[in-house]
Amino acid sequence: MSLHNMRLEVMRFLENKVDGFVNEYLIPVETLWQPSDFLPDTSSEHFFDEVTELREIAKDLPYDFWIVLIGDTVTEEALPTYESWLMDVEGVDNVERNGWSKWVRHWTGEENRHGDLLNKYLYLSGRVNMKEVEITTHHLINDGFDIGTDRDPYKNFVYTSFQELATYVSHNRVAKLAKTYGDKKLSRMCNMIAGDEMRHHNAYSEFVKQIFTVDPNGMMLAFQEMMKKKIVMPAGFLRESGQKISEAFEHFSDSAQRIGVYTAQDYVDIMRKLIERWEIGNMLNLSEEAEKARDFLMKLPDRMARVSERLVIPAESHVFKWVEPALVRTR
Repeated sequence: MSLHNMRLEVMRFLENKVDGFVNEYLIPVETLWQPSDFLPDTSSEHFFDEVTELREIAKDLPYDFWIVLIGDTVTEEALPTYESWLMDVEGVDNVERNGWSKWVRHWTGEENRHGDLLNKYLYLSGRVNMKEVEITTHHLINDGFDIGTDRDPYKNFVYTSFQELATYVSHNRVAKLAKTYGDKKLSRMCNMIAGDEMRHHNAYSEFVKQIFTVDPNGMMLAFQEMMKKKIVMPAGFLRESGQKISEAFEHFSDSAQRIGVYTAQDYVDIMRKLIERWEIGNMLNLSEEAEKARDFLMKLPDRMARVSERLVIPAESHVFKWVEPALVRTR
């Protein structure tokens, strides 16, 4: 059987379980939180007082924190790219409205709330050049991304398993920092988003685990290939107005590293967690090629950890158009 046909057969086999995945890992619209639950109520007579309070607290947030929060927001708002990418994966057929397309659409509905919430917070804060942020978002959607998965569902599910956990780490750390800086409402917002990301991570990780039960050799080789390429962040093409693709991403990553929101060590830790969750070290009866892939994967985290220890992060923050340093009191 060809590689293509094998992937399709496995996706069709798992499609019978998609309704169960939707019920277990996603939440009905009527009971799930919405952005308006956490923002000043525009219909309330206290609306302007609430906005004033939000803006006063926002004044004390430091510069690198703003850069990370904005970068996270732009990443979330590039959702059209992510939905169109997943809809193009082998085995996902929107024309037939099969089980997998249902998953992607429902997952997209949940993810869409994240950018809506964070964008409104940035707008109300008064500390951000929203026009520049909007230009960056527009560019990122126009530019798309190249994550090296092609249309292969195995590689795509490895990517989403990794990336959803990475976004959980980022939003969760931002929530903790916001609380430390006295912005309890922003902390709660980011905590709720982080909770969604963890549920989604659990779902995509389960998809991979299920694939391992029916095609362990193919899944092992796909996992190895994605780890060899390294997981590219979805905002890898991030840029500001007048810049080239990816110019802003490195500076955004430096800010995240400086304040400990998402670091090179986190990348290694996520790799270890996936290896443990999928019980890679216990995989037996593999083909010779898949055995080599398993052994490679088991040694990779330690190698990556040594590389991360040598990483040097610039001490000075890059001056972004998103937030002028003069607008923010740094600590």
